[in-house]
Amino acid sequence: MARSPPSLQSLLRFLKQARQTHLSFISGALSTASRTETPIYVVGNPSADLDSAISVIVYSYFAHNRIPIDCPRPHIPLINLPNVPSGPELRRLRPEFVKAFCLATTTPSVEGEDVWDETPESAGRVLHEHVLTVADFAAHLRQYHAELTDHRMTADATLLDWNALPHRAPDGQRGKGSIDGLPSVDFCTVGCIDHHVVEGFLPPAESLPRGQPLLVRPAGSCTSLVVLTLRELDLWQANTEDNATSTETMQLTKLALAPILIDTTNLTAKDKVTDADTDAVHFLLSQIDQCKYTRGSSWDRDAFYKQILHAKQNSLELLTVDEILGRDYKQWTETARQDSSSIQIGFCSMVKSIPWIVRKAGSPEAFLDALQAFAKRRELGIVVVMTAFTSTQDGRFCRELVACALHDGAAVQALEVFTAQASSQLGLQEWNSVEDDSEDYSQAIRSAFNSDAPVWRRIWLQNDVTKSRKQVAPLVRGAATSQ
Repeated sequence: MARSPPSLQSLLRFLKQARQTHLSFISGALSTASRTETPIYVVGNPSADLDSAISVIVYSYFAHNRIPIDCPRPHIPLINLPNVPSGPELRRLRPEFVKAFCLATTTPSVEGEDVWDETPESAGRVLHEHVLTVADFAAHLRQYHAELTDHRMTADATLLDWNALPHRAPDGQRGKGSIDGLPSVDFCTVGCIDHHVVEGFLPPAESLPRGQPLLVRPAGSCTSLVVLTLRELDLWQANTEDNATSTETMQLTKLALAPILIDTTNLTAKDKVTDADTDAVHFLLSQIDQCKYTRGSSWDRDAFYKQILHAKQNSLELLTVDEILGRDYKQWTETARQDSSSIQIGFCSMVKSIPWIVRKAGSPEAFLDALQAFAKRRELGIVVVMTAFTSTQDGRFCRELVACALHDGAAVQALEVFTAQASSQLGLQEWNSVEDDSEDYSQAIRSAFNSDAPVWRRIWLQNDVTKSRKQVAPLVRGAATSQ
């Protein structure tokens, strides 16, 4: 049954209202309200990359007050950044998100709304008023419940771009748990759309409210699955030549295109592109073709892609080494089979080469010191750094892999098993700079990064560049549990 379309409101207006609903909920104003008034938080994964951040916004906009079918409820997008409040700091740390957000909400802009830009003052104000991060959520809890040291609250959540909360409920009930930065909030999962490995956390589909999505399948971009799910649920209906796409819907269309094009290299990465991605892009482009804003003119998809790509490629310039390591970071806890000990495994991904970040740190040794300090603060047993970048020397897409064990025993054994099992699968080979670096500089990095003391560590070139963190992380995690 087709659902009635959302009342036309701009993206900025929706986000501001969602933020206000959130504040009312945690302040207690909705504590005695009917279930139809309590919100569902739409939570992305802790890397909070472009795909994660935009997928929660797009889904929330169209699902808001329209599902579950029997009890439609408000939806609140929550950007999973426990240490980054919305505002100027979010702009500095996620410039590619701000670029896509600005392009979507200002070209076209809605009549009567301010046109903003990406300067710290302008973007910082807009982000602070319209975007909610985990850090904001935690600050609001302190503001409203500072006097209640043991205050706990429960909230429903739809997970996008991941399918397991990091801290599961003590009673082991599937779908329930908490996230970093909000230990006093117990989330109950009521839906999920994801393209990662299934973690065995989600509740049974039959236990979910009617109309709630539960979809985990491969795709280059989670936003592609979000778009297709919204289409299948009749939440995002196609417009025709006789029914032109509104300016408001055009904003969501352009926003959704951004992560799909970035994650699939403008649909040219054949190892990543799935039918879900091509179908989603086809639908979104057809919406643009029917938009009254662009009708009669040619919208340049490639220029749009290049603007966001440029912002992403230059996003690390203003960050510290520690911020770069934490910018696209994920962590898992695995249990060694032999002695049931726990191993914390952290993965850092970045879009620059190892020589680039070594120069930023000052030396190979300085970078390794920073990496170890980063890992120790998170109590990691294993830390992995994956790079994905285009070589400035010959234009090839390249990947590098660095693995470190922070203590002896199970962590070292796990990485030795990983090396033996995964070398052929990933095409790991002796590392050498693919940039325009001297052999002496490459040798200095090799010597520092290949050692057994004071911690076990290795560096490789990864010849199979089709394998991203989605494929490499399960190999490391599997090696840890095999011990």
